[in-house]
Amino acid sequence: MTDYVFRKATKAQAKLRLAIYGPSGSGKTYTALRIATGLGGNVALIDTEHGSASKYADRFEFSTLDLPEPGMAAYTDAIKAAQGAGFSVLIVDSLSHAWYALLEWVEKQAKARYSGNTWSAWSEGNPIQRNLVNALLGFEGHLIATMRTKTEWTVQADERTGKTKPVRVGLAPEQGKGIEFEFDMLIGMNEDHVATVLKDRTGKYQDAIIEKPSETFGQALASWLQEGIQPSAPQPATPQQQASSARRAAGTPEQVRGWLTQKALAIGMRGTKASEGQRGAMVGALERLFPGEADDMAKQCRYSLLKVFFGVDSSKDLTDSQVLALLAWAQTQDGSGNFVPDPVATTEAARIIGAVTLAAGQQGLAL
Repeated sequence: MTDYVFRKATKAQAKLRLAIYGPSGSGKTYTALRIATGLGGNVALIDTEHGSASKYADRFEFSTLDLPEPGMAAYTDAIKAAQGAGFSVLIVDSLSHAWYALLEWVEKQAKARYSGNTWSAWSEGNPIQRNLVNALLGFEGHLIATMRTKTEWTVQADERTGKTKPVRVGLAPEQGKGIEFEFDMLIGMNEDHVATVLKDRTGKYQDAIIEKPSETFGQALASWLQEGIQPSAPQPATPQQQASSARRAAGTPEQVRGWLTQKALAIGMRGTKASEGQRGAMVGALERLFPGEADDMAKQCRYSLLKVFFGVDSSKDLTDSQVLALLAWAQTQDGSGNFVPDPVATTEAARIIGAVTLAAGQQGLAL
């Protein structure tokens, strides 16, 4: 039986993982450069906006790499090049182009290999997206990524004049579903260049509204990140840990069902209905396996997985051990100890949903 040992939590020094998103003209690139300058060190910028960042070269000191054809592999190679060159701060401007390229690639794969079924094509697309996220999080310096948003126009009242005026607002980032979970800080920009801190693991700026974030903001972030103990080198895994963390190749639905059953039996627990907290964690983990889908569609995918795996229509029908088994299947830990979608599970989930989609309208589904 695994030994579970709790240790006193300590704050270790860390590197910034910041995402900035907003509509066109909101100042994402300029803000990223100001914050990067405040962080200190040599700054690199991966430019997918046809060299637009270079217009700020007279105000900031940074090196740039133009990426005119921003495929996923090109992004990964560029990040590795920045790492190899020893840059201490990396700006990816913008990360949305990687998503556009992946969506186009998945559509082509669906037509060429899966009879137009994008669900099945995502079994190949999800691991590619995961590889890019891993490359981003694996960069050893500070990381700032900008993302575009889908925009719409709304009518708002001007507080000074009392008259109404059309205002362009940004919606969700144009990137994979759940991308915001990968960053320690998430900032939304509006067309007046005002930033709202939507997520902040420093605990100092959550929900703060900052007008035109400057180098001073970057300096404050750097100071907080430098507090704490030096991060220790990762310890090599024991043979038992290696065995428990080893993942199989993507399996058939029957194999996944068998894996989950064995995992639930090994976990044991009380066999009682899962708690609300357990179910909430599982719901999030399952839906993050489908980064390319809207919330309602990801929810339907989750329902389909529960039906295939356990023959239930709701997570309320699952036992505590079944929920924990699903969590163990759906997610893994990255190098920083954060839970992320497991690449094998994303492949298996996409294949299962692809089969369900193809079988729609038929009498039953034999899996």
